[in-house]
Order: sequence, then C-alpha cells, then structure tokens
Amino acid sequence: MSPLDASLEVTVDGDGQQVQFTLVVENAGHDPVSVTFRDSGDADFAVLTPGGEEVWRWSDGRMFAQALRPAEFAPGESATFEAEWPAPEPGDYTAIGELRVRESEVRAETPFSV
Repeated sequence: MSPLDASLEVTVDGDGQQVQFTLVVENAGHDPVSVTFRDSGDADFAVLTPGGEEVWRWSDGRMFAQALRPAEFAPGESATFEAEWPAPEPGDYTAIGELRVRESEVRAETPFSV
C-alpha cells in the first residue's frame, strides 16, 4: 500500500462533448514521502468499458522526456493532475488516474457515464 492517497474526480460537460479528469494525490501521513517519476509524464488517465476494455488513454501517442525525477511530498502536501478526453462516445465507463512513479502504485478509479 502506498503512503500517498489518491482521489479521482470526473466531470462530464453538459452536452457530453468532453470529460475532465482531476487526480489529487496527497501525503496524509506524518512523514515526508519521496517518489521518483519515471519520465516527464507525471500522471496518466485511462477509460475502461464495463468489460474492462481500454477505450482511451491520455498518454497514447504522446512522447515524454526519459529522465528519472525525484520529488517529495511533505506531510499534508498534495498535487493535482488534470487531463481531458475530447469527444467521448456515450456510455458507462470506469476512469483510472495514476501517478507515474517507480516506488509503488498510486492510483484511483471511479465509474462515470457520458
């Protein structure tokens, strides 16, 4: 289990033309938490169908600088990461947001509908 807590908020605009993802990662503990980002893509977002098929991933087709980057979350410190999914198909989905770090899995997921 990661010492960092993650929560994911999904907002669908009024006419269903885009979906906004907001991943908040927080150190809810009493000690600093050090992490190492795997590359310049700090977080990633994916959308799955109810059957588990991935239909969209924010990082697909993007290139990231390949450099390990250390970071530290002080006690109570949080960071917010955002992405948009343009022109989604109507349906029921599960969104996954994850921090791209080497030490442990830091992720959250939530169901949503377009």
